[in-house]
Amino acid sequence: MPQKQLHLTAFMRPVSLHSGAWRYPGAYADANFNLAHLTSFIQKLESAKFDAFFMADHLAVMNMPIEALKRSHTITSFEPFTLLAALSAVTTKIGLAATASTTYEQPYHIARRFASLDHLSGGRAAWNIVTTGNPDSSKNFGQDEHMEHADRYKRAREFFDVVTGLWDSFADDAFIRDKESGIFFDPERMHTLNHKGDSLQVKGPLNIARPVQGWPVIVQAGQSEPGRQLAAETAEVVFCSPRDLAGSKALYADIKGRVRAAGRNPDHLKILPAAFVVVGDTAEDAQEKRLKLDSLVHYDTAIASLSVMLGTDARVFDPDQPIPENLPKTNASQTAQDGVVKLGKDEGLTVRQIAQRMGGYSGLAFVGTPEEIATEMQQWLDEEGADGFTVVFPFLPQGLDAVAEKLIPELQRRGLFRKDYEGATLREHLGLPRPGNQFFKESVL
Repeated sequence: MPQKQLHLTAFMRPVSLHSGAWRYPGAYADANFNLAHLTSFIQKLESAKFDAFFMADHLAVMNMPIEALKRSHTITSFEPFTLLAALSAVTTKIGLAATASTTYEQPYHIARRFASLDHLSGGRAAWNIVTTGNPDSSKNFGQDEHMEHADRYKRAREFFDVVTGLWDSFADDAFIRDKESGIFFDPERMHTLNHKGDSLQVKGPLNIARPVQGWPVIVQAGQSEPGRQLAAETAEVVFCSPRDLAGSKALYADIKGRVRAAGRNPDHLKILPAAFVVVGDTAEDAQEKRLKLDSLVHYDTAIASLSVMLGTDARVFDPDQPIPENLPKTNASQTAQDGVVKLGKDEGLTVRQIAQRMGGYSGLAFVGTPEEIATEMQQWLDEEGADGFTVVFPFLPQGLDAVAEKLIPELQRRGLFRKDYEGATLREHLGLPRPGNQFFKESVL
């Protein structure tokens, strides 16, 4: 059998998730809010043939104390659609993925923005569906209380149906543009949605032609029970954060099994765990880079990050004892809280130790030479722990340059990654089919 190939996307908001990244020697401290730097990053990623540039998002300044917040480079960023529209003009092939919330947005707005981005980019848009975990977001949208976890996912499932229904408002061949007859579009090839559901009422149709890809690629990031089911029913890419291969294999098998049970082809959903990648000339060199980076995390930031992950104020805990048992359930991310508690138990970490881990980057990490990292990535691919990775860079530009100039050539040498794009759209990069219009016969295009 031919060697399977990895899919690689780049997590680029913030440009690094590590809270010490902006302080690293030679790193661009303003990288998260500098268009010239971001342009250079995406062009480097495109030259390395990455599948997509992935733009996460937040709808509130993170809920942490001001003493910690003032040290964070994650508090500001460009609005994703505005940035990706600009970056679409300086690239030609790389995908453009943006986060948009189903809790605090309206489906008509989301459908219109993503359809526009897909047209502007020639078919490179992707929508990362999120239900928004930060409770503080509610107060920016006129709501005193954050919507309950189960209700957020119920709304998200209906939201997906509405957005995709709006994308299918027009058949692919609806726009005749016949100058001779004076007919611009065929009304028989337009569908009015008239959706009336439990959470949403949307008439339609969308006032933009069907997207180039039919639908922009659907990404989903939840790992809770309702998140996994939403992914199985709707997603084409899953962005997730398992900590090790065993956990990822279990997640992979579970979600792929749910996809199959939902009547979908499991090959049409790609599971791309987040992977923090630190490339060195030697294993020792790579480890020294990470140690240097971790040393730049201030404890105020660390304990605040732990509080966010746990959904409770960790400053009241004894820093030299384990995380207390029986934490209160959180209305933020239950998956995050459970993962932190498990990590502390598995590795016997104190509150102080786990805070330092959370304050830097606590997830899956590949730290080593290009050859060592390529071998690990191949193992995850071959053992069905992943279809590829969402690469998190330790600092920029050096961390990105090392991946593009050292790791990618090694992956290509092993036949694990493309040497050139074979298509023009993100669906083609990912090997995903173009969805037919649910209201009309198959496209004639």
